[in-house]
Amino acid sequence: MKKITVLGATGSIGVSTLDVIQRNASDYSVFALTAATSIELLEQQILTHRPPFAVVVDEQAAASLRERLCSHGGVSTEVLSGAAALEQVASAAEVDYVMAAIVGAAGLLPTLAAARAGKRVLLANKEALVMSGELLIEAVDDHHAELLPIDSEHNAIFQCLPVDTGLHTADFSGAGVARIILTGSGGPFRTLPLAQLSAVTPDQACAHPNWEMGRKISVDSATMMNKGLELIEACYLFNTTAEQIDVVIHPQSVVHSMVQYVDGSVIAQLGNPDMRTPIAHALAWPQRIESGVGFLDIVSVAQLDFAAPDYQRFPCLRLAQQAVDEGGTAPTVLNAANETAVDAFLQKKIRFTDISQTIAYTQEKLPVQAADSLETILEADRQAREVAAGYISGINTGKGTQ
Repeated sequence: MKKITVLGATGSIGVSTLDVIQRNASDYSVFALTAATSIELLEQQILTHRPPFAVVVDEQAAASLRERLCSHGGVSTEVLSGAAALEQVASAAEVDYVMAAIVGAAGLLPTLAAARAGKRVLLANKEALVMSGELLIEAVDDHHAELLPIDSEHNAIFQCLPVDTGLHTADFSGAGVARIILTGSGGPFRTLPLAQLSAVTPDQACAHPNWEMGRKISVDSATMMNKGLELIEACYLFNTTAEQIDVVIHPQSVVHSMVQYVDGSVIAQLGNPDMRTPIAHALAWPQRIESGVGFLDIVSVAQLDFAAPDYQRFPCLRLAQQAVDEGGTAPTVLNAANETAVDAFLQKKIRFTDISQTIAYTQEKLPVQAADSLETILEADRQAREVAAGYISGINTGKGTQ
């Protein structure tokens, strides 16, 4: 029986993780569930899974959750609050696996804590690697942790690599790997006339044609920043460079990614677009378990399309590639500026097309530093959010930003 902490239990990944756990209840149990603001859903998850611990963002939310649980009677879950509690339940001695599914930079510290405690980390929080890839990989290696990818694309690449190819220490020259092909759907605006992009709404941006995701990740998919972040993540996960990775548009989201070999072979991982597949794979690896996902009907799919990305339509992808090339704190700045801009867009403070402009401005203003300490990374994150917020404020006042 493996005990699991689910960081970000009320998000789409967390909900899917709990579904897989429930389907395989003889092998897995929940040690802790964490959430930011979705207290009602967290309450229901606690009643279903009865974890020893639950963590929420602040003490006010914790008090509300305790009161709600008391009304049911017989619930022994201890409710904690704050960032330190997240690290506590991610690194507890009783925990075997940690699902790192907190969206954004907030997931960095508990993910690092899990790695330093030698856990199997199921990484759905791509920002942790984007912000501090070298530090996280170092923590995994130094403390003999396991880092398994949950993003459907990275999990697909992992499945397509030779079975003895280790993550983040891979030697592609010895494995015969020539290139990684990272697929992306292109989101809801793949064919929308460019002139109409500035007028799209948050609800339109969040209406992904294939995947059910949170609003922030859905906007990232619409801008293809999600694919840019995945490009950076792939470089760390598979110990490779951006030059060995091709990004292609694949609107059906059936081929989740591919690996090309020196002999001309291309191995692809296919499946219905459902995150329970990579979650089940990472939970049971190197074995397989039932996930609840229906079998792919390749005949009904009928057609698979692929195209090169249009950088005029998706400037965020180019900005991410620039950050990969610059290295150091550049990916941290990219991620922080993007989170700030996406939040402003979702609040209808800026236009969809202002997201990429905010990121480009922030990248230009902040010099790249060596990402050699957590303090440097967190300071770069803070500065980038400040600069991006200033640029957004200039947009709102109509004065612009110099």
